[in-house]
Amino acid sequence: MKHLAASIVLALTVLASAQSASAEKMTVLLDWFINPDHAPLYVALERGYFREAGLDVEFKAPADPNDPPKLVAAGKADLAISYQPQLHMQADRGLPLVRVATLVATPLSSLVVLRDGPVKTVADLKGKTVGFSVGGFEDAILRAMLEKNGLTLQDVKLVNVNFSLSPALISGKVDAVIGAYRNFELNQLDILKKPGRAFYVEEEGVPAYDELIVVANRKDLGNASIRKFVDAVERGAQYLVNHPNKSWKLFIKGRKDLNDELNKRAWRDTLPRFALRPGALDRKRYENFAGFLKKQGLIKNTPPLSDFAVELK
Repeated sequence: MKHLAASIVLALTVLASAQSASAEKMTVLLDWFINPDHAPLYVALERGYFREAGLDVEFKAPADPNDPPKLVAAGKADLAISYQPQLHMQADRGLPLVRVATLVATPLSSLVVLRDGPVKTVADLKGKTVGFSVGGFEDAILRAMLEKNGLTLQDVKLVNVNFSLSPALISGKVDAVIGAYRNFELNQLDILKKPGRAFYVEEEGVPAYDELIVVANRKDLGNASIRKFVDAVERGAQYLVNHPNKSWKLFIKGRKDLNDELNKRAWRDTLPRFALRPGALDRKRYENFAGFLKKQGLIKNTPPLSDFAVELK
């Protein structure tokens, strides 16, 4: 019996090694360091959904968050996690990038002020100082929000606070910040006993858009591995919403630095925003947002949607 058991273990080990060796390797670049926005990816990884699809997926955090789409466009990585607004601008510049899936299906960006501060409505920003991290798109969002409330960019003072949005707000350096994530900065402020108030972009004149998406190189769209990847992510998203507590344990497995109060709260607040059908494409939404970006002067052209966003067969 001992010899039989040993033979079975050996056979299973050889089979697992053979399956691992035959799995197709995929390099997927994250948009930033690992955080709850990536939950469906890591649930799919830890549950073995990629492996069952014949994929050996490696996720890599970038040194520069601007690099992942560029590296995919250059053929240096298979897929990248990116953002719908940036994809439109990259398509306008001719980069061969195509959206193949959605991770977070609602905007996360928001305009945030201190709850106990003088700004109770967007219109109260007249004469106030607004901090931002990245120019261009955040300016366009703020412009649209101000215009809906009878103001212009000339009515506020813009200050680049880099990525120190919460500290700039708490210290009084600025009266508001644009580009704050409702699932992170709001929780961070609350933990620091400086609760914030958020004005949601999609309620203040900005068309709804997908926050986090998966992009591929256009020349790779025929690769079956991309469809397999998207299907595995869908399984991860479904398990996540059905078993949020078990999924949290999978997410922090081997990542003790993520097991803190901020990430726990962000996990809770991001959960209802994940796409349950990652591969599905809302064409009208993408077309509306392209029109918004063109009106704001961020893109010159609106190429056919099929050039930069698809629903895989």
